[in-house]
Amino acid sequence: QVLLQESGPGLVKPSQTLSLTCTVSNGPITTNAYYWAWIRQPPGKGLEWIGYITNTDITYFSPSLESRTSISRDTSNNQFSLHLSSVTPEDTAVYYCARLGNQFDAWGQGTQITVSS
Repeated sequence: QVLLQESGPGLVKPSQTLSLTCTVSNGPITTNAYYWAWIRQPPGKGLEWIGYITNTDITYFSPSLESRTSISRDTSNNQFSLHLSSVTPEDTAVYYCARLGNQFDAWGQGTQITVSS
């Protein structure tokens, strides 16, 4: 069973870059069967898709975030990472990594990120 787990800093200051890493167990991120995605949920709001990366390093992002977002892979450690630059308090959310096939069929537990000075 594939497992995903996010790791991140918890607290980020405004204007800094948020970096999160998702470690995937029991399933190679090199597979062509799935994309590897990031989703977030601000407090009191719904889920917001951020973007994904494929096994050929093709990336796709939400238009509202693409100017500040990058996603990369580390195949040696079976990890993929999110980098969100120039963060503001509006970026405060629970951030999830997930596996995307025909559906989002596997999720991490989520990590709380608070943007505050």
